[in-house]
Amino acid sequence: MKTEYTILDLGRTQNQIAQGIQKMQTNPENKQIQNNAGISGSSSPMFPRWLCKNTGERKTIHLAGLGDVGGTVLIGLALMGGEVIDSLGIYDLNENQCTRWEMELNQIAVPFGTKRIPETKIINEDTLFDCDVFAFCVAKAVPAVGSDVKDVRMAQFEANRAIVSWYAKKAADAHFQGLFLVISDPVDLLCKAALLGSKDGTYPLQPNQIQGCGLGVMNARASYYAKREERFKRYLTEGRAFGPHGQDLVLANSVLPEHYEDECSRELTDLTISANLKVRDAGFKPYIAPALSSAALTILLILKGDWNYSSNYLNGVYFGAKNRTTEEGIEWETLPLPEKLFERLNQSYQHLKEIL
Repeated sequence: MKTEYTILDLGRTQNQIAQGIQKMQTNPENKQIQNNAGISGSSSPMFPRWLCKNTGERKTIHLAGLGDVGGTVLIGLALMGGEVIDSLGIYDLNENQCTRWEMELNQIAVPFGTKRIPETKIINEDTLFDCDVFAFCVAKAVPAVGSDVKDVRMAQFEANRAIVSWYAKKAADAHFQGLFLVISDPVDLLCKAALLGSKDGTYPLQPNQIQGCGLGVMNARASYYAKREERFKRYLTEGRAFGPHGQDLVLANSVLPEHYEDECSRELTDLTISANLKVRDAGFKPYIAPALSSAALTILLILKGDWNYSSNYLNGVYFGAKNRTTEEGIEWETLPLPEKLFERLNQSYQHLKEIL
């Protein structure tokens, strides 16, 4: 009977778990790579190997949706992405938004050319997917500040699901072979919606062509509390964030079995989930930290092949955890997890699976 589980055991049968144990015993150095079927092994030919930093080529990023989040993501990418981004393409139904952002971003410059800032270009519907990376930042029905909505992220699901499905079908019809990033809420469920929506197109997207950028800010918010309260400080060095950007988030004060505290971890999780509501209570929409921590910074880490927090396809569900992009596929951090922590992860995973 297996006593230690890793993130890759979520959604697996006992037989599949046993096979995984045997493989690791045979080759303990084996890296746990996820291919497009969502299981360990080599990647499919469609896996975007060009993402790996060893190519040395700057990437083209196209972004749709120039609202609060999309605009802030653009600022972050422009200021920090000069080394890995060739150019930024922007698209919005509001043409004035495109005009504004093209002018504003291209008027940001460091004197004497000491730092490269990618050029921003306006694109149209026909050229949306003429890029290496497409970032979906379109959002509809965002609850107003002061509303009684408790789960702000899920409140946007149905409206945003229809929109992301339309974009995913467009990507499939364009035979898009790059990376389709979902930034709008609820991130993880919209990733699955994009995968399903693309099946209505000519060349459906592969599971590992879609990645969700929502978990980064949950780690950042957890770190915020860990820096301010002694009982959470272990999170800064041993903690991890898992799951979706929302109510089913799972934080661990430590992933070391001897240091994991279930009650402390649950308390930190609750504080982190409700952190956005505290910004709303102050009278503002909480979009700056998510746009930078979950999106801009995470996108740059993905492009460089560095460890990051993002959501990837895992046995039928898009689930967030520490991972990085390699030439073989997505490499997950596969530390043995405390039993109580794995139970929480499995509950979160199953809930996502039930919704979509």
